[in-house]
Amino acid sequence: MRRRDFSKAVVILATAWPLAARGSAERKLASLGFLTAGTASLVFPALLESLRQLGWIEGKNIVVEQRYAENRNDRLPELAAELVRLNVDVIVAAGTLAPLAAKRATATIPIVMTSAGDPLGTRLVSSLAQPGGNVTGLSLMSPDISGKRLELIEQIVPDIARVAIIWNATNPYPALVFRQTENAARQLKIEVQSLEVRTPDDVNSALEAAVRENANALITVEDLLTLNYRKEIADFTAKNRLPTMSGMREYVDAGGLLSYGPDLADLYRRAAVYVDKILKGAKPSELPVEQPTNFELVVNLKTARALGLTIPPDMLATANTVIE
Repeated sequence: MRRRDFSKAVVILATAWPLAARGSAERKLASLGFLTAGTASLVFPALLESLRQLGWIEGKNIVVEQRYAENRNDRLPELAAELVRLNVDVIVAAGTLAPLAAKRATATIPIVMTSAGDPLGTRLVSSLAQPGGNVTGLSLMSPDISGKRLELIEQIVPDIARVAIIWNATNPYPALVFRQTENAARQLKIEVQSLEVRTPDDVNSALEAAVRENANALITVEDLLTLNYRKEIADFTAKNRLPTMSGMREYVDAGGLLSYGPDLADLYRRAAVYVDKILKGAKPSELPVEQPTNFELVVNLKTARALGLTIPPDMLATANTVIE
């Protein structure tokens, strides 16, 4: 080879090598998409922290793409399609509507649910033990939880006769919880008032209807729409002296009275384990869906005092958290 040609070849190789090396480095980065029907999630950091503990560090060996529908369910298909076009390695989807949108968008990219309400009833999976497709993860569903919540609020509110239930009618899970609560209330001889919401604009009018119809207590079914408006719900019920029961402690942290249900942050942490296994080669079809086994009771003693209510000593003793 002539010296000039040799020198030219060296220059070409020297120019190309960094690009090739950079491309190789980029290929080593795993990619995760996060999809939710709500706004920025309070518990999303729990997922990232759990991933870090498992060795997946954002910006170092994993890239995270976040997509939020901002309570506009009609945006979910578009956002799910974006993650599919990015060809992420796995999609983590919060709630029920997000994994449904992700499943419609792809049959090949693995999807991990963080907190799906009824994965069997909504056909996200064909079986809890053997999901069978590209979806697995964690469910919120527990058959006896609605009755337990009614029993707890009944212990605190004297002569309770009418309970209002605020629930997102666009989400299959709250609809299921509402029906279960109706059945439990019938056995306890408590009248139920249905407060259906579909958009943020419905929340205030639903709350006003509860007061207008003389509800003795309000149950908020856990859902990203009502969760995002937990502070507004807490402020309204405090002003109108309406005791509340909800499915997640975030409502109580905002000023609600009681919550009883799975620890949402723990579900996100456990979702990271699924992501880790899938990124290491496990198939979602063979990873069983987990149902909640631990439920936490959170009591806001400050709110109870403001409402003039007494929390039974045995309830305080068994509560996981008492906010004073």
